Amino acid sequence: MPGTGSPVPTPDTDEVPVTTRVWCSVVMVPLASFMCMAQTSFFAQNFAQDSAGYTLMVLCTLLAFPAGFLLLARSEYPEATFWIACALVVVFPYDSLIALMAMTSLLARRSNRNTTIRATVGGTIVTLISQLRDALQQPKASIWHLIFAQPHTGGDSGSPMVMLVEEPTVIITATVASLVFVTIATLIGLHIRSRARLRTANAVASAATTHAATLQTDLTNQQLADAIAAEAHDTLAHSLSLMALNASALKAEAAKLGDSPEAQSLADKAEDIRRQSAGALEEAHSIIDMLRNPHQAWEQLAPSDDTSLTRESLDALIADTRNSGTSLNTWIDIQQLSVMDESIGKVAYRAIQEGLTNARRHAPGAPVSLEVSATPQAGVHIHISNPIATDATETQRAHGAGLPGLAARVHSVNGQCRYGMDDRHLFHVDVQLPWRS
Repeated sequence: MPGTGSPVPTPDTDEVPVTTRVWCSVVMVPLASFMCMAQTSFFAQNFAQDSAGYTLMVLCTLLAFPAGFLLLARSEYPEATFWIACALVVVFPYDSLIALMAMTSLLARRSNRNTTIRATVGGTIVTLISQLRDALQQPKASIWHLIFAQPHTGGDSGSPMVMLVEEPTVIITATVASLVFVTIATLIGLHIRSRARLRTANAVASAATTHAATLQTDLTNQQLADAIAAEAHDTLAHSLSLMALNASALKAEAAKLGDSPEAQSLADKAEDIRRQSAGALEEAHSIIDMLRNPHQAWEQLAPSDDTSLTRESLDALIADTRNSGTSLNTWIDIQQLSVMDESIGKVAYRAIQEGLTNARRHAPGAPVSLEVSATPQAGVHIHISNPIATDATETQRAHGAGLPGLAARVHSVNGQCRYGMDDRHLFHVDVQLPWRS
């Protein structure tokens, strides 16, 4: 019989997700063939003296052997399998078991009401034909008569078959047994169908529960992101706005001092502070927008000319670093940046940005060396170094999450990131990236 497997909901059809069990096929196929051959061999006793009829029965017996393999198609073509099995039972003197097995498979795999009625009625008629055909034969050619025969009579015993019951009893018993067989086959098919539907319903309910839990998690995460965005807006963005305003005020005050070199230098530094704080404020607002609108975050995180490794963005980073008062020595060798993978370009830009920021933060006033080489053959290599006064432990503790975060980002594109202090108290950040991720 068919078994239930992993359900696949099919709400728009009458198909029921039932999986064919291999062990069921191993039992069903030989059993169906055996019963067909057994009833044919009894039926052939009617043609013991008729060579043409007996030859026909031999052919029916040979055909009965592969007939059982018809059941292997019950999973893909349950309805066709059932009606072909019914035709075989009606046309040839076969037992009805093959038709009942096919009927069970059809009822299990199809939930349409009309299909169920047709299969049940058809199976009942075919079973009655098969069993009554056997019961109405002469005793030596009938399995039912053999069941009700006195032991050691008929067959190979050499004595005539002696019946224990009257002929009507055999016919009535065959009729009742046919109805019982059909009822059992129907109940088995409906039971398998109900189990498959229950599994389908459980799978749908489980999927709905998982989806609801996912939505709840997303809602909770979004509420947390909104809270972080609000806090960042109220603190970080506010502080950056004040910094920009104070820088503008400082520039205005410097202008009142006249045209002296000191006043001009002060005004230039105030303008740099104002410009950098305005840029930082814009980036802060961008991050806040990503927290509030995560579905648009991937678009904002996509590489752009301002956040990817280009000659212009690299020149801007170097200029900002030097304008902040840092002595920066550079060695740049970049080729064919236009064909570089965009994701690699963004990671490279962030690596240079983080390395220079880290140097300014932890070694203010110290000279910084920047080396950048980018070729399709060797990939991208970035090396930043600067002297520091603290020991290695204090430096690592002061890094915060910047360099570890950079290392994670580099590793995500199959790159390598190393950083640390050597015995000459020089701190190094070394990043190697492939040309394509």
